[in-house]
Amino acid sequence: MSPLLYYAVPALGSYAMLSIFFLRRPRLLHAPREPTFQARLAAHRGGSGELLENTLEAMENSMTQRADLLELDCWLSRDGVVVVSHDENLSRQSGLNRDVGSLDFEELPLYKEELEVYFSPGHYAHGSDRHMVRLEDVFQRFPRMPVSVEIKKDNEELIHKVADLVRHFDRNKITIWASEKNSVMKKCKEANPEMPFSFTISRAVWMLLLYYLGLLPFVPIHESFFLCFLPSIINRTYFPFSSSVMNRLAEVLSRWVIMRKSLIRHLEQRGIQVVFWCLNQESDFETAYQLGATGVMTDYPTALRHYLDSHGAT
Repeated sequence: MSPLLYYAVPALGSYAMLSIFFLRRPRLLHAPREPTFQARLAAHRGGSGELLENTLEAMENSMTQRADLLELDCWLSRDGVVVVSHDENLSRQSGLNRDVGSLDFEELPLYKEELEVYFSPGHYAHGSDRHMVRLEDVFQRFPRMPVSVEIKKDNEELIHKVADLVRHFDRNKITIWASEKNSVMKKCKEANPEMPFSFTISRAVWMLLLYYLGLLPFVPIHESFFLCFLPSIINRTYFPFSSSVMNRLAEVLSRWVIMRKSLIRHLEQRGIQVVFWCLNQESDFETAYQLGATGVMTDYPTALRHYLDSHGAT
């Protein structure tokens, strides 16, 4: 055996054992953050499978199912109102080919009478309430309801208005910053650093890389939420690519990378809540909770509430 291998093999073995030890016992290195709520049942777009997405009626329905979190997206209207809407362009939702930012709030159209549920292709939601709402309306109607606010576009005025609304309604601890982009998340945290925030895509990849290198137990994590898709929904209810072959490949790779109980358990023990989206079938609920997830984001809060109650979850 060469001198290099003579010293390298025991060193690598010791490092691996130390990494596994602290992966299972992260509290020896990190004080876990104490969450102000647990997101067991998160209502996607306010509960868009049962009533029209992002309406107060859908959110009220989710409240009756004892939802723990409302997941919303926001844009800015032409007159500076923070509007709850998943899409920037209104074509899918209303049939009007205009962006939210090109209209004043009072000019925004009604939702269509029925909308296809994005994560349940072929299923449609209906409702008597077809009005788009302001984020301020949501905060006023549900003052203590935790809300995840996703900022999809780098718009500093929007970010600062959301931050100011959160402060005004004293919601710093129960409103979550969410964004896919690091550049946007940086501005969100600067606008209101008291709000918890979730992983961006690049930060999630970085976290997974640290996990597989054995470094995750030794690195501080500032995010409070890991909002992640469940790989098994790819090519069934979630189609990130136009090619079915690519979707199948993405499912296989992401399933191998993400679905690790030891990873989820480690994050949970450090006070980072793991919530899988967007799950609408009982088999997917089962998969997520068996992996050890904190909760599930769904379009059908009634179905998830029935599952949680029938399985004795509180």
